[in-house]
Amino acid sequence: MNEPVIEESNGIVEQLDQEMAIIKSFLEHLEYTLGKDKYSATKYDGFNALAYAVRDHLVERWLDTQQAYYNSDDKRVYYISMEFLMGRALGNSLINLGMYEDFKEAITSLGYDFEAILAEEQDAGLGNGGLGRLAACFLDSMATMSIPAYGYGIRYEYGIFRQHIVDGAQLEIPDNWLRYRNPWELDRQEHLHTVKFYGRVITTINSQGQLVREWVDTEDVMAMAYDTPIPGYQTHSVNTLRLWSAKSSREFDLKFFNEGNYIRAVEKKMQSETISKVLYPADNVIEGKELRFKQEYFLASATVHDVLYRFKKKHNDLKLLPDKVAIQLNDTHPALAIPELIRVLIDLNSLSFDEAWEITRKVFGYTNHTILPEALEQWPVWFFEQILPRHLQIIYDINDRFIKDIQARFPDDPERVARMSIVEEHWERKIRMAHLAIVGSHSVNGVAALHSEILKNELFRDFYEMYPERFNNKTNGITQRRWLKMSNPQLSGLIDEYIGDAWTRDLFELEKLRAVAGDPEFKERWKQVKRANKEALCTYILKHSGLVVDPDSMFDVQVKRIHEYKRQLLNVLHIITLFNRIKDNPQARVVPRTFIFAGKAAPSYSIAKLIIRLITAVAEVVNRDPDVAGRIKVVFLANYGVSLAEKIFPASDLSEQISTAGTEASGTGNMKFALNGALTIGTLDGANIEIMEEVGRDNIFIFGLTAAEVAELKNRGYNPKEYYNSNLELRRVLDMISSGFFSPGAPDLFHPITDSLLNLGDHYMLLADYASYVKCQEQVSELFLNQDEWTRRAILNSAGMGKFSSDRTIEEYAREIWGIKPLDIRPGAVELQRH
Repeated sequence: MNEPVIEESNGIVEQLDQEMAIIKSFLEHLEYTLGKDKYSATKYDGFNALAYAVRDHLVERWLDTQQAYYNSDDKRVYYISMEFLMGRALGNSLINLGMYEDFKEAITSLGYDFEAILAEEQDAGLGNGGLGRLAACFLDSMATMSIPAYGYGIRYEYGIFRQHIVDGAQLEIPDNWLRYRNPWELDRQEHLHTVKFYGRVITTINSQGQLVREWVDTEDVMAMAYDTPIPGYQTHSVNTLRLWSAKSSREFDLKFFNEGNYIRAVEKKMQSETISKVLYPADNVIEGKELRFKQEYFLASATVHDVLYRFKKKHNDLKLLPDKVAIQLNDTHPALAIPELIRVLIDLNSLSFDEAWEITRKVFGYTNHTILPEALEQWPVWFFEQILPRHLQIIYDINDRFIKDIQARFPDDPERVARMSIVEEHWERKIRMAHLAIVGSHSVNGVAALHSEILKNELFRDFYEMYPERFNNKTNGITQRRWLKMSNPQLSGLIDEYIGDAWTRDLFELEKLRAVAGDPEFKERWKQVKRANKEALCTYILKHSGLVVDPDSMFDVQVKRIHEYKRQLLNVLHIITLFNRIKDNPQARVVPRTFIFAGKAAPSYSIAKLIIRLITAVAEVVNRDPDVAGRIKVVFLANYGVSLAEKIFPASDLSEQISTAGTEASGTGNMKFALNGALTIGTLDGANIEIMEEVGRDNIFIFGLTAAEVAELKNRGYNPKEYYNSNLELRRVLDMISSGFFSPGAPDLFHPITDSLLNLGDHYMLLADYASYVKCQEQVSELFLNQDEWTRRAILNSAGMGKFSSDRTIEEYAREIWGIKPLDIRPGAVELQRH
């Protein structure tokens, strides 16, 4: 009879021991690592002490994981990306370790505000948007699935800029996110690789009569590794994100120093280290382009050398490389890794070109992330001539062989050579990096079904006809651990209560929500969670924007990078239309809406910055007009990033995914909204199509032209003025913008916007989709009045998100592209597997 009491008391003792261990670790790091006590410690000190305490729990698993990879000698994947938009690591690490509540109770018992400590963490500013966030989700999934994997990127000292809104306009502030310590990283000073630039190539003939090329007189920069642990969820696996930082090859240039020119010596050191200083410099000046080019090679070269260093620990035969190594290029930015690997294999390891080329093509896979032709990277040949002369020779060699293959396969199509050549022969000769990536890889994938079809049938049709076996689709995904369990704990808890928590490892488990989508009690509790999340966002908006927002209004949200093809401007046209309808009939029934925008425009992208200025100008007029008070409100939230996104997605009712059909590769924001129970209004673009297939056509609002209809209308001759002249509401809206209604102090301010729509071709066809969009928004309003039905459909959206876990995406990459299987990382498991 006493046994249950004993078991319960043992559990309490273990819990107390765990709590005391956490407290001890936290206080020791506060005192011995940071040199602070409870009187002198700041909130940021509290965060650092807590982060170090959590890191201690990661390190043992981290070392076990790396040793397991070494012992097993299984194939590994190296994921190279110029961006990793990681967000805050502390809360995510605690959730993946399964220790969130333990740490919360322990730190709270010391009198600290646990949530306030978590909020002290700076977002790692290593990405601009979707590309970097996808890479971060992939790292989480690879660790969770125990895939032997490493992420490789650049340790930018200054990340994506901090965005301030001053007088309605975007102001960029440097984001020196590393000015304070980063407790997650460990510098690996023993992992240094030399990266060469400039110089010249000497050609000689060796004793066997073979050509030998040597790259000499180079300016060398050292790449030093900084490692960050990436914990899997409910697993012993902890993978590594390795970021490269540029260091001077020697503290001073001795030539200048010996001549007494100390300042010049230091300048040379500083110049060499600027390579990793800033994320994506503005590319509208030649210096910016050159720095970006150097960054891409710096990442590619350091990673290739590191991969080979790791490979050679166990293997001498480089022909085994494809059996042990898979390198995935996240877009074309790291594509210089292809000629770099060939250079290392030929020049430093004495392989023939044919041997090196065969190995390289088997090792690399290429993920394309853009449909827009103007977004495909091309670098001037003279960049290579000056900065990477050896690589230019290699690319020419690759291209010569490739052109011969084209001519052999398609002897009656001479124009095909010009279209497919890696070298573009126009007035300025350029290297087409996408072509290099396709030719140098065994796999080319798009990131949504529609996107992949456009790659095959339009953008890279010539290549698909030549290499059909290389092309495949891998629809993007998101990690449910961060984007539901961590960012929406109330909804996560509700779901756990009704269907269990297996969805955290298998998102298809959310299908079980379909059975309770009509349950009155469940729907009521779902609504309560949504309202609590909206109230929390209202508090944030009041604090940061000074606006009082009604949590009972529909939160109509468009948050993403500001770009013309994403069509924030179409959303604004609808807001002005609603404004006019209210002004014309103040007694009209209008479903209350709060329109929420967030996103950054590239510093040199003037029209995107002007769109932000228009959003804030419209907000100023709408928010102060007494006729629309309580009906519509417009909010622009500054400095959009992962941490802000974690507040916005759980609070959203309507997700705006309104890009021109055929322009968005995939989108992942659309998945995060739907996972958190927002309904989508969108075009049949990117992953919207697959979301519609999963949640059901009745549970998503679709409008506008399809990709095929867009192409047909453009071929027929699209005239935006026809839509302007035939639609009175549209004409009125554009005339208000053009006349200075929203900018009375500067009537011509928004002329570039209306000019782009009416006189420069409306490239993204806003006017063609306007009427369909406005009508669809009326259907949205009608449904929102029926909160019971709206909630049922919101639940069904969450239930249909199983396909969109990054776990599913990574499983497909691992099985179909990399040829890699998960490895059991538990202590001793690898040895057991070997026996």
